[in-house]
Amino acid sequence: MNRNSNKLRDAVVLALIASAAGTGSAVAQEATGTTNLDRISVTGSRIRQVDVETAQPVLTISRADIQNQGFSSVGDILQNISAAGSPNFSRASPLTSNQEAGGQYIDLRNLGAQRTLVLVNGKRLGISPDGYQDISIIPTSMVERIDVLKDGASSIYGSDAMAGVINIITRKNFDGLEANVYKGQYSQGDGEKETYDFVMGFSGDRGSLTVGAEYHKEEGVWAKDRPFTADTYPDWDPAASLTTVGQWGNWRVGNAGNWQAPNRGGTALGPGQFHSQTSADTSRSSDQMHLLTPLERRSLFVSGNYDITDNVRFTTDLSYTKRESQRQIAGYPLQSTAFGVPMSADSYFNPTGGVADVNWRRRGWEVPRTTDSTLTTWRFAAALEGSFEIGDRFFSWDVGSLYNENDSLLINNGNFYIPAVADAVGPSFQNAAGQIVCGTPGNEIAGCVPWNPFAGFGTGAVANSLDDPNVRNYLFREEHATGKTSTHNYFANLSGTIVPLPAGDLGFAIGYEYRKESGAFNPDAIAQSGDSTNLASGPTKGSYALDEFYLELNIPILADLAFAKELTLDLATRYSDFTSFGDTTNNKFGLKWRPIDDLLVRATYAEGFRAPTIGDLYGGTSQTFPTNFVDPCDSVYGDVRGSARCVQDVGQGYRQLQQGFVPTTGRAAQSPVPFNSGSNPNLTPETSESKTVGFVYSPSYVTGLSVGVDWWSIRIDNTIVTDSPNLIMEDCYVRLIESRCSMFTRDPANGNIVGTLNYGNRNAGYTETEGFDFDISYSRDTDFGRFSAKSSTTYVGKYEEKSTDDADAVPSQNNGFGAYFRVRSNLGLGWSMNDLSVNWNLRYYSGTKESCRFATRCTLPNYSAPDTLGVISPQTELGAVTFHDVQVSYATPWNATVAVGANNVFNKVGPMMTSQPSSNFSYYGGYDIGRFLYMKYSQKF
Repeated sequence: MNRNSNKLRDAVVLALIASAAGTGSAVAQEATGTTNLDRISVTGSRIRQVDVETAQPVLTISRADIQNQGFSSVGDILQNISAAGSPNFSRASPLTSNQEAGGQYIDLRNLGAQRTLVLVNGKRLGISPDGYQDISIIPTSMVERIDVLKDGASSIYGSDAMAGVINIITRKNFDGLEANVYKGQYSQGDGEKETYDFVMGFSGDRGSLTVGAEYHKEEGVWAKDRPFTADTYPDWDPAASLTTVGQWGNWRVGNAGNWQAPNRGGTALGPGQFHSQTSADTSRSSDQMHLLTPLERRSLFVSGNYDITDNVRFTTDLSYTKRESQRQIAGYPLQSTAFGVPMSADSYFNPTGGVADVNWRRRGWEVPRTTDSTLTTWRFAAALEGSFEIGDRFFSWDVGSLYNENDSLLINNGNFYIPAVADAVGPSFQNAAGQIVCGTPGNEIAGCVPWNPFAGFGTGAVANSLDDPNVRNYLFREEHATGKTSTHNYFANLSGTIVPLPAGDLGFAIGYEYRKESGAFNPDAIAQSGDSTNLASGPTKGSYALDEFYLELNIPILADLAFAKELTLDLATRYSDFTSFGDTTNNKFGLKWRPIDDLLVRATYAEGFRAPTIGDLYGGTSQTFPTNFVDPCDSVYGDVRGSARCVQDVGQGYRQLQQGFVPTTGRAAQSPVPFNSGSNPNLTPETSESKTVGFVYSPSYVTGLSVGVDWWSIRIDNTIVTDSPNLIMEDCYVRLIESRCSMFTRDPANGNIVGTLNYGNRNAGYTETEGFDFDISYSRDTDFGRFSAKSSTTYVGKYEEKSTDDADAVPSQNNGFGAYFRVRSNLGLGWSMNDLSVNWNLRYYSGTKESCRFATRCTLPNYSAPDTLGVISPQTELGAVTFHDVQVSYATPWNATVAVGANNVFNKVGPMMTSQPSSNFSYYGGYDIGRFLYMKYSQKF
């Protein structure tokens, strides 16, 4: 080759090194002119490509797209793409108090956030013990673009890349200083959000440094301040919003008769000072609950690179994030029968005057339950990148390491300490000094403070009421839980071209990766002992390591022929060896065909897997109150009521009890006692197969128009599922599997399931979904400004899952039900002229169905799904929802940009959803909760 050609090649190689993974294309320059001959890194491949259009469907969200929206976090931006599923831990779910609470986790195709892999500059984001990746740790100001690979990619990236991959590309080689302010709130005057950030950087002949810092705060929103969450069933049944465990307390002797509530105004409550409880003596728990939980976040991100030699570069990313979030729910609804703490007949406050022990109920209204969660994340990635030449072939390489650490602290308040409660409502007496003392004369209980649960809320700081600080300090204990996870990752990659083929060079990438995941979570000793009304849970601790090797080939088959401008085959395989379960190999095949210059046809087939997480394998047992528990023997709603097995166990006329230990009013109810769920060290990986077929059409005769259509299908087998109480009960009483009947016991007095029901994770069943993605974009410059339109629609034709391997079990058809929307669509319209721009975005959710809760609202009482063999399942039809967002921005003469806008500008409210998807209210947790008004100011220096 001649000297000029060598110079050209050298320039190309240097351009490749200068571009970090996935940062876009660079331009190689030769003395005779500029030629775009370089290759770029694209999400979904380790081989540098000439063309950004690959065999895989990738949605790119550019920095301009981000700036044209009114969302202030990476999580909110991604949650609103059409392929996103329901949020796993919505901030409209204040009952969630785990390590993940307060973070943001993205789920593609409604397959769960654990099955979507998140990368930062092509490298994994750290995970929690349960496998969740919190994308809120990335400052929005540092994001250059986001690539969303809507295809399986385990052969390229390893575990978890089943539904797709999110690759967040950060800003690099930044010169100057940019400062931004974002402020907004709902038109109701609450939920204020504010963000202050800056990005600064400099670059020289041999390197650059970019630093971004962000402070972000979101105030909470109270459920009582929105009509669709103030009541359990808004605009329908106000009485249903009231819980029988009120803030004034009630009692009865035994399990029969009316509950007696105290007459208001009195404090020395004895016989004759009570009345049969009415709705006026009950509580509306939403009065003390967050709808949106508040949070505060501080982030720092540093990106740097330095050219050690002309062919070797050092790159690094460092980040620090501290996230603090809070949640509040109503005071605990304490029921003496659930914890075995009846009020003693010898209690000074016994309302029977010492005749008998009494069962009692009292909500801790004076001390709402709160959780303060703090997560601190450190992340460090460093690598050496370079290139070398062998003959006429150039190769690029990189070696490096990644370390990520998450440290969490959870502080819980508002849960009763049961041993203290037992003593406080046990025997007590008035001593000679007029003091009420725990115990009996001569056998006083040191340190104990007697409690009168019937000195109701609002009586003031009366001795022995919950308003008495001495009582509160005795009955409640602050609980602390700590957690830590770490990721150690070492990698080495080599890519280039091997041999020339008639249609082009055969490209390859090969590499090795070592990764170790460690995690631990230690609940407070009180929570571990089960002595608190907080759900009891055991510690989680474990680790696993893996070695992986991969190979990827890009094989050009045909080029520059009639009906074959390009025909390329992509092959990839990855071998993974885990210490936790063994090894697995996953392959991928992709085909890219360009019959004419304007049309690209593409198809892929990919195998994938998800390894069991530390929580799946080594998690401690935890208590839970199932909210949709079904007892098949219930004499009113049970599937096999009156069967021989049911009669044997509970007799005739048995009624399932719900919260409050009252008979259920529907087929499913929340259990009044907690059950125990745990982990399973024998779990094996989930496996998947994904397929895509589609095309991208960019007609040359219509400048600026692009149309894309992709069919996709994903099936996940051997799914890791929680063995549910409902499934255990069904196996016992419907399928008559005796081993399952031995997994629980019943209360001999009332027949109800007691808290000895234990269940854990297992590999069983499958999940399968398929549908279409439709993408259209168009832009045009005119004398009246630049007009643009971009539409992205996801249509789901199937979502089916089964959590058991039993052949007779009928799969559940979720598509079009609850939060499984058949269609989600976004349409963005833009206009800009000179320094002024206007953007209007529409976010559409199709209507769905849910099981009928109320007969008079049951719009489809005879509904039967096509593949349920004629089984009638009454449904309520829910309407579609469209949210409109608008933003107007102006570029000022002093190098600033000012923008004002509104999300959900028409203050749209979605339908009531009694199934409470991604929420603890009858409202979908992914819907907007009001009109949000905001202002943004950006100043460049």
